[in-house]
Amino acid sequence: MSGGSSADRIVRIYADGACKGNPGPGGWGALLKFGERERELYGGERSTTNNRMELTAVIRSLEALKRRCRVEVYTDSQYVQKGISEWLVNWKRRGWRTADKQPVKNRELWQRLDELSQQHDIRWHWVKGHAGHPENERADGLANRGVASIGLDRRLPR
Repeated sequence: MSGGSSADRIVRIYADGACKGNPGPGGWGALLKFGERERELYGGERSTTNNRMELTAVIRSLEALKRRCRVEVYTDSQYVQKGISEWLVNWKRRGWRTADKQPVKNRELWQRLDELSQQHDIRWHWVKGHAGHPENERADGLANRGVASIGLDRRLPR
């Protein structure tokens, strides 16, 4: 996304994940807003977890940005918000181990998110899910559309 006036140079990302079973078929969705412009993104995986889909929603959103941006990320996932804001620095310091010395789950996704986060000026926000927040509700709908899209491509492995 590019363009816009100096007053609206912030990209707002509303990201969400969904999983039917955990693990099970899952989807991710995101609404990107830049000034008056909007872009919807979504996708799905046949076998995944809710946390993986929450992370994927943010990763795919940041990958869609064409240049360095000021970004406000809104997620209803405390896993994503606390992970990036609080836990990541210690995981890296401990060689991708948790406080109880276990390997960090979803390490490759966290590493990708960390890499993308370095490319932008990001503020992370947690919002209560399913509480009537319009953009979060749209992201939730997109995540569910991502789950539904899994069966549409017959070329996907079964």
